[in-house]
Amino acid sequence: MAETLLLDKRTQGMVEGYVPEGEILTSLVRFFSIFSDGTRLRILSALAISEMCVTDISRVLVINQTTVSHQLRFLKDAGMVRTERHGKIIFYSLMNDIVNDVLLKGVEFLGY
Repeated sequence: MAETLLLDKRTQGMVEGYVPEGEILTSLVRFFSIFSDGTRLRILSALAISEMCVTDISRVLVINQTTVSHQLRFLKDAGMVRTERHGKIIFYSLMNDIVNDVLLKGVEFLGY
């Protein structure tokens, strides 16, 4: 015997229409997984203040340069950061303010 929902049909329809599925769900999982790594969070937070090259990020955050390069490649592939070449040096910056907004909302949620 099927159980009866306590929700009214209108609310049920709203929930069913709002909860992500399929490609949207997969994309959201991928997006939020980017924020699950401490090194990536530190790099994104630094880039929210200023564009920087790999060497500067490595020195300021005291992270191995190879690790920084690897994480920046990951962040670039994910569409979180962009690059701009100045001569031989590549500078990284946030793709847009939404990335920083997500970081700030997390800090706000945690009450810091």
